[in-house]
Amino acid sequence: MKDRYRLFLRRKSVYYAFDNNTKTFQSLKTKDKTEAERLLVALNEAGKQPAMNLSLARVYLKHSDPMVSERTWQHVMDEIIKIQTGPTQYRWQTAAKDKAFDSIRSRPLIETQAEHFLAVLEQGGVSTNSYLRRMHRFALDMNWLPWVVLPTKRWPTLKFKAKRAVTLEEHQKILASEKNPEWRSYYEILWHLGGSQTDMATLRAEDINWEDQTISYARIKTGSISVIHFGQTVADLLRFRPQTGFLFPMIALWKEASRGKAFIRRCRLAGVSGVSLHSYRYAWAERAKIAGYPERFAQQALGHNSKAVHRAYAKRALVKIPSLEDYEYSAKVKMAF
Repeated sequence: MKDRYRLFLRRKSVYYAFDNNTKTFQSLKTKDKTEAERLLVALNEAGKQPAMNLSLARVYLKHSDPMVSERTWQHVMDEIIKIQTGPTQYRWQTAAKDKAFDSIRSRPLIETQAEHFLAVLEQGGVSTNSYLRRMHRFALDMNWLPWVVLPTKRWPTLKFKAKRAVTLEEHQKILASEKNPEWRSYYEILWHLGGSQTDMATLRAEDINWEDQTISYARIKTGSISVIHFGQTVADLLRFRPQTGFLFPMIALWKEASRGKAFIRRCRLAGVSGVSLHSYRYAWAERAKIAGYPERFAQQALGHNSKAVHRAYAKRALVKIPSLEDYEYSAKVKMAF
């Protein structure tokens, strides 16, 4: 059989392999002819005996890493779950149960091909796509995978469902249908502070500084400290909450998913649809934008990487922009005084 590659010497004395099939050049990145010929032989052999070469690769990899033939994708999931904590760990535990992963759970990493990933992605949804990407990156970072299974450009685009903010009218409907005072106060706090559902549910009386009228807490997701100034409405709400321990003792003990389901049931009874507890963050950000609240303050309140802030301040919140003529006139009047 005719060899697919032949040696080619280009300028600067660098050797290349010329592909007789595709008529393209591949740099061998060496100026040494002996080394170049050895690499050329390897390229030609790889094309002739792919199955044997894979077996040889496994032998070499097993010599450097005894576990290489035993690690499966379930092993990857288990290791990721171990290093996570809190809500993130719970989300990973839930994601690992996705039935779309069943086809690769017991498959050794070394035997995984691109079509195996594509089959998982075809069966799963957006969440499957997101978590499989992270599993793939984790395995690569840990040097458990000797090569990329699916190139970045070949992954299906992540298309999340559009999220929207809770409107004032919807918020009032939810409050009107909720008879439990703890849940009512919780929804009010979400509306006025815009925090994540878990951060707000686990607020403690000790987090409140009444002298400065601020609430300080460490975000569960990122660990960063958030300091929020509150107004009179929130102050009145807080005075009716426990003065020690959790502000919402019952809600704080619920899991994130349970709180989310309870809110969806409440919305259904109130005749509200298309929103979740996270929609309160979008509502806060859009209200801040409309009120002219500086973006840096909004980022400090919700987090600098908050999608709610980025979206609201980019395009979503509608703001009536004054004409330049009126703006210039207003500036001249201020300067006159």
